[in-house]
Amino acid sequence: MTIRYLLCVLGFAGSVGVWANTNPPAALPDLAQLVPAALQQFDTPGMAIAVVKDGQVLHLAGFGERDLATGALVDSDTYFRLASVSKAFTAASVAILVDEGKLSWDDKVVQYLPQFRLQDPWVTAEFTIRDLLSQRSGLAGAAGDSMIWPEPSGFSRDEVVHNLRYLTPVSSFRSQYAYSNVLYITAAELVAKVAGEPWQDFVAKRIFAPLNMQCFAGDQPADTLQNAAQPYRFSAEDGFVAIPRNAIDGKMLMSAAAGGVVCRASDLVPWMQFLLAQYQGKAAANAPFSQTQLLQMWAPQTLMAVGSNDRELDQVNFAAYGLGWRMADMHGVKVVHHTGTLSGFQAHLVLVPEQQLGFVVLNNGSNSGARQAVVQSLLKHYLAPDQQQDWVAFYAAQQQRAAGRPAAAQPVGTGEVLLALQEYAGNYNDNWFGGMLIAQDEQGLSLQSARMINLQGRLEPFADHSFIVRWTDPNVAGPALIHFQLNNRRQVTGFTLEPYAAEPGERHSYRDMRFRRQ
Repeated sequence: MTIRYLLCVLGFAGSVGVWANTNPPAALPDLAQLVPAALQQFDTPGMAIAVVKDGQVLHLAGFGERDLATGALVDSDTYFRLASVSKAFTAASVAILVDEGKLSWDDKVVQYLPQFRLQDPWVTAEFTIRDLLSQRSGLAGAAGDSMIWPEPSGFSRDEVVHNLRYLTPVSSFRSQYAYSNVLYITAAELVAKVAGEPWQDFVAKRIFAPLNMQCFAGDQPADTLQNAAQPYRFSAEDGFVAIPRNAIDGKMLMSAAAGGVVCRASDLVPWMQFLLAQYQGKAAANAPFSQTQLLQMWAPQTLMAVGSNDRELDQVNFAAYGLGWRMADMHGVKVVHHTGTLSGFQAHLVLVPEQQLGFVVLNNGSNSGARQAVVQSLLKHYLAPDQQQDWVAFYAAQQQRAAGRPAAAQPVGTGEVLLALQEYAGNYNDNWFGGMLIAQDEQGLSLQSARMINLQGRLEPFADHSFIVRWTDPNVAGPALIHFQLNNRRQVTGFTLEPYAAEPGERHSYRDMRFRRQ
């Protein structure tokens, strides 16, 4: 940890940004104390925050460091990845085409993407554009994410759409909430087909340009990289470790429509101002989309579970997913919001339409506590000031309690396998995920995905014909178990994968992969 960073998180270096009215400290929590405390407590290098109220900017500032190697500070113009906050722009791109009469929310997806297929033919035929965006497909949560992460993906967007047919549903269609990224990528491909241009270009011209937002769904110009936050994780053993695979490097992410938009806190100010004004029907004439479509996106589509923490902290009675947005009643007021989480980046954009309030928190760490503490402080300031408390201490205590819980039971193995290591080596292939090379060297066996270059690791004998996969970069995924299958001549014919857990369950990212030896 650098001296410059310590000064920033302890508050001695102050914040970098602008106050947009004459007396903002009286109207907000003491962010100059709160944010550095959150950064220090939750091992987060830097953060940018914007707050708007009644059309005015109350706060726009940066705190801490965007790059620990150079000591460069975060300011309000520092670029971050928005992660899943990007989904609102994907839904908005559909809304524009609905306004123009080029499609309807309830049109069938196959009308525009004939290659779209799910396992059930009836579900395929009935699947609407609204279904793409409302998280109720019947697939497992995060199904297909193995085609997206760890970046860079070796899959194209068209391949993502094609491979949906290999994902096995775990519930009936439209029966329950299950979060999907691959369906937002599908929605972007549908927009591109109807608009006749790449999705990232459409968003740039039809959303970013009218609102004067210097954000990017596609490639970023070189000058963007001069003030881009670097993503980090932190561990007690290693300290801060950069995550270069998720860095803002000028290149578009295949997953941009699900979680790859690059933006600044300063650019999210006009986005929030537009949304809040359009909610009242007061947006400018050149608004990207109408109030009618905004209300569609902010209408509940799929009910979400309400946890005890939500009920106790925010008096939540209902929560739902709309179209690119989550919503809940908090302290008797409707709150529309979305979080974003990508290794090394965290975001949360919150809107309270009836109070004409909006704020966004962006950071370049991997501990959600920093984001949660600041968001909760701002929410309570406006919605329940009598319930304000030290939220940094609250979430720190919550994480300490979680750390003290017994670890999940681990599988029990012998540490030995039944065949010579070379018998397991070879090229394997899955119908949709592609090739996997198991190679032998003097250290043992290694694994390398042909499509996902950062998915590589070492195989550690576990038992019988199974190995533990220890990923070279442990941040890409938790350890896995690889189970080799043999024929009746004791020849290895293929393998499957599952999480390294005593009870891995069925809803994991490997469940639809069946690798066959080539």
